[in-house]
Amino acid sequence: MPQLPPLPVRDGVNATRLTVPASGWDTVLDYVLHRWGHVDPDGILQRFRTGEVRAADGSVVTETTPLAAHDFVWYYRSLPHEDPIPFEATVLHQDEHLLAVDKPHFLPTTPGGRFVQESALVRLRNQLGLDHLVPMHRLDRATAGVLLFSTNPDTRGPYQVLFERRQVWKVYEAVSALPHHRSDATERFPVTYRNRMDKVKGVLTARLLDFGPRESGRSPGAPSRPGRKTNRPTTGANAETRIELIGAGVSAGTWAGADVGHLRLFPRTGRTHQLRVHLAALGLGILNDPFYPVLQDVAPDDYERPLQLLAHTIGFTDPLTGAERCFSSRLQLRERPEPGA
Repeated sequence: MPQLPPLPVRDGVNATRLTVPASGWDTVLDYVLHRWGHVDPDGILQRFRTGEVRAADGSVVTETTPLAAHDFVWYYRSLPHEDPIPFEATVLHQDEHLLAVDKPHFLPTTPGGRFVQESALVRLRNQLGLDHLVPMHRLDRATAGVLLFSTNPDTRGPYQVLFERRQVWKVYEAVSALPHHRSDATERFPVTYRNRMDKVKGVLTARLLDFGPRESGRSPGAPSRPGRKTNRPTTGANAETRIELIGAGVSAGTWAGADVGHLRLFPRTGRTHQLRVHLAALGLGILNDPFYPVLQDVAPDDYERPLQLLAHTIGFTDPLTGAERCFSSRLQLRERPEPGA
């Protein structure tokens, strides 16, 4: 079980755990100033003086605490300046165990980098007064739609198991530009696309990996039980999406006049950027995607041109009650075809 921080959540943000080396500096303070003193040296010193740096047992780490006294310390990070993201998450459902929200485009799921207060998790903790709120899964910052959170630490485990065992089903929607011969592009649906891919931390885009045509994607040996993950490496395709056409026509948004397809996506696996990669591979890159099929130069967020990808529905059998649960987004993709076009 993960060790609980000895400091409470503050302003919706957990205290940060820092690993302390065994040698190299005289005190814990000296080491922390070495690591982070270029950011906020006065703020760091103030935290040590006011008892806001703690050891695992909750004891106060002071300015003179020897370096080797503790393996870890907890402290509150300095929060960066953040420009407000002008969109709000909308609560779809809340009970004693779960919270379902509609996350808007551009809002990250969890704090990180230049987004801390401007993340769905921190905003909702502060708005709802739920310090123990934890996301059950994640959506990319660019993707909008249904996001589930656990509201109760005592019942969180069974819901986490659902995601670990892939016993949750999801439906997405996307809008893609169609080639000039619209009928040729739409006649291929429904289609199931498979490939082999991975995502390396620190690299913006996913990698496509080669595999032999005889490889089915199953790992060697006996198959694992349905709904359970396996640590055995797959030998073929590791990502699969079924794609259906909802409709085709002319964009009703900022791409007005462009031929577009409104697509429904059923991911069987959950690789990072899987849906974006699969549509791009079919020549149907999602509108306003800065990563696929071609990585674009970094640019400020254009709130008028969000990525046209929506996590529309998520469903599962509730592990506590056995009831079927289903939550659907109320959002719509602005570039979807005009009715009757």
